[in-house]
Amino acid sequence: MKEKIYECCRELRLSATFAANAAEPSGETHQEYLLKVLRAEIDYRHSKRRNLYIKQACFDNLKTFENYDFDRIALPASINIDCLKTLDFMKKQENLILYGRNGAGKSHMATAIGIEACMQGKKVKFWKTARLVNELIDAKTNGTLTKLLKHFSKLDLLICDEWGYLPFDAEGSQLLFQVIADCYEKRSLIITTNIEFSKWNGIFYDDQLTAALIDRLVHHSHLVVFDRESWRFEHSLMKNSTTE
Repeated sequence: MKEKIYECCRELRLSATFAANAAEPSGETHQEYLLKVLRAEIDYRHSKRRNLYIKQACFDNLKTFENYDFDRIALPASINIDCLKTLDFMKKQENLILYGRNGAGKSHMATAIGIEACMQGKKVKFWKTARLVNELIDAKTNGTLTKLLKHFSKLDLLICDEWGYLPFDAEGSQLLFQVIADCYEKRSLIITTNIEFSKWNGIFYDDQLTAALIDRLVHHSHLVVFDRESWRFEHSLMKNSTTE
């Protein structure tokens, strides 16, 4: 009987978990037992989908909000910690700009939000901004830019890490602007940067494009300021050795 159950599950493309649950006898009614194995299959598929979304997001490291230190992080009045953790800002396609010095925990927060989004069944992509620009330029050269932009259109959240660490040429600036403009009021965006707005014209090719980019970003964005030293330095072996 078990073999027949497994064969039926394979033909119906049901998981091995479903087959194992279905093959186990139970003292419950038929309806209760059927409901139990169906719910187990749904939980399994949801878990599998969440893991797939996390893998496809291409995070540099897997980090969550567990034990995350919010000390000396200034949140605007428009948002609070619970809103960050529950992704309330994404319901309105709003953005986050995480600003502060290197190592202050911006990428960690962006990743934690991204992973929570994946856990909620949302599609996320994590990019180092310089790598994203290079990918856009390569796609344009290879004739696959339309395909790449279509991929972005299916996202719920785009994360651009290390925004402004390297300046972009005219082509790279225009392509990145196109991506950001396409996100406007359609999907959420998270940017991590250590460059203040007044210096963004040193990142992009011209002042007019910079102004247009900032205009689209700040309209529906929450600015989160990390006013603290580098976490990595604070916990580094070098600092520990110098304080002994």
